[in-house]
Amino acid sequence: MRVVELAGIGPAPFACMLLADLGADVIRLDRPGVPPLPVPMPPEADLLRRGRPSVVLDLKHPDGLATARQLVAQADVLVEGYRPGVAERLGLGPDDCLALNTALVYGRMTGWGQDGPLAQAAGHDIGYVAITGALGAIGRAGGPPQVPVNLVGDFGGGALYLAVGVLAALLEARTSGRGQVVDAAIVDGTAHVSALVVGLVSSGLWSDQRGTNLLDTGAPFYDVYETSDGGWLAVGPLEQPFYAELLRLLGIGDTAPDRLDPRQWPALRALLAATFATRTRDEWTALLGGTDACVEPVLSYAEAPHHPHLAARGTYVEHNGVVQPAPAPRFSRTPGALSTPPPRASGADTRSALEAWGIADVDALLASGAAVEAAAEAAKGP
Repeated sequence: MRVVELAGIGPAPFACMLLADLGADVIRLDRPGVPPLPVPMPPEADLLRRGRPSVVLDLKHPDGLATARQLVAQADVLVEGYRPGVAERLGLGPDDCLALNTALVYGRMTGWGQDGPLAQAAGHDIGYVAITGALGAIGRAGGPPQVPVNLVGDFGGGALYLAVGVLAALLEARTSGRGQVVDAAIVDGTAHVSALVVGLVSSGLWSDQRGTNLLDTGAPFYDVYETSDGGWLAVGPLEQPFYAELLRLLGIGDTAPDRLDPRQWPALRALLAATFATRTRDEWTALLGGTDACVEPVLSYAEAPHHPHLAARGTYVEHNGVVQPAPAPRFSRTPGALSTPPPRASGADTRSALEAWGIADVDALLASGAAVEAAAEAAKGP
């Protein structure tokens, strides 16, 4: 599968990283003078750019635009994350591209979607998850909503839905011979991923008062508890046999209040908190880890790669000197793999990538400024 990525930030690059991890041939088209990230980061740590070459094309130069169109004409998929209308103004909108390649899947990644009152408004993950209800549901009773980094919106409701939509449309195109536009909006995906909770709300089984429900820290047997050394444990024995095993291992089976009576939850929470406060996080992990008590240590991202289970599975790997997540999901016959590291600089691969895609006379493109190649020193790094 060949993918043309019109470079952006956040969920669209994540989706293209995922496709590259799974074996797609992705070419990333950066624009001259536009930094890959709004914050400085060492190039080798910019993991969302791994697995594909960086080509710098000036899409406002007629030859640069013509080159981009040549790439689109031979691609299976195009991915862009611009504000609605920007790709059209560049001459690379859906109508332009589908006229060149009728089987093209055109993936569009935005926060608000391609239409609606907010379609042209600026926004970020925190606002997208706010209006869907997801942000309001996260947090403790009596406290403010807690921002879940940008995992729920940008990457969960955005990038993953873009990848699924692109693959579904590609499968259909291989049957019909016709491409189409995939409008992946973070607000849509975040609402969709909330289907279970929305169903519970509609059934009267979930309160809009955050921190009072079964899965949002309302229940004392599905919460986090501090240990004697300031560490934390994630405690989640929802089913009765698992809960009974927790009480047995903690030695509080005879004193624990009835967990089925919500009126007893404050007393049960206090008992669990006092018990977990008697030992360190690692001491509790040694006792409870691997049992059906459903208790795990709360690890930092720095600690996570060293957890015995993740280490055994290779969930995190070191690649080109950088610890990073391995490709997921896993396949029995055609496994994903990490290929090239993030490019040292935008345009580091302009010549080689264009030639690999069959673009003729790259020298002329470079000479005219339609294409830009990073300086050799910047591309090599220190």
